Amino acid sequence: MGRPTNPLLSRDAIAATALDISAEEGPDALTMRAIAARMGVRGPSLYNHVSSKDDLLDAMTALISKELDSSALATADWRAGITAYARSYRRVFLRHHGILPIVARRPVQTAEALGGYDAISAALLRHGLPPAEAAETAAAIDYLVLGSVLETYTAGFIRAPRDYRPEYPALAETLEAADAVPAAGPAPAGLAGLDERGFERGLALLLDGLGVRLDRLR
Repeated sequence: MGRPTNPLLSRDAIAATALDISAEEGPDALTMRAIAARMGVRGPSLYNHVSSKDDLLDAMTALISKELDSSALATADWRAGITAYARSYRRVFLRHHGILPIVARRPVQTAEALGGYDAISAALLRHGLPPAEAAETAAAIDYLVLGSVLETYTAGFIRAPRDYRPEYPALAETLEAADAVPAAGPAPAGLAGLDERGFERGLALLLDGLGVRLDRLR
């Protein structure tokens, strides 16, 4: 028997195509018709795998969640584990930032997404945080990661740093200093790397505070 002309459909293949469309054309372009056209199939055939737009968004969320590596959370070094987890979390959503405003407002209900939240919660409990504080800390990590993807601090300032003087001298001073920072690790030099460095600074400050709290609990 000959092989089918069109690739076999699957829930993951449909979700992957939807993610490609949202990345290339924006979430407003995400329709069943557009997905079917991209995959070279008839629209009704998609409904054998995804029942609705909401179900499609769940499938996309699940596929994104599968990319997140939470294995580092099992390490005995809590700081190294959470740092690796947060960086992986951010990298994944930077790849899929176009769909983030939609999926971030949806209920957490896929097994893959729930598994990620369970992993960070288990790590925080294992290292000594009381359950309520573990929930608050997991939420803080979520805010830091997703906020750093949704917003770019650097792009908000459209003038050259020196042009903010004399009206905003403190802002000009900080932006000029940031623009003089050399490249370090994955972050580019200057203002181009400020968003990356800002995330790393926020993560370090959060973990510094967590370290103080864990020391007090021991």
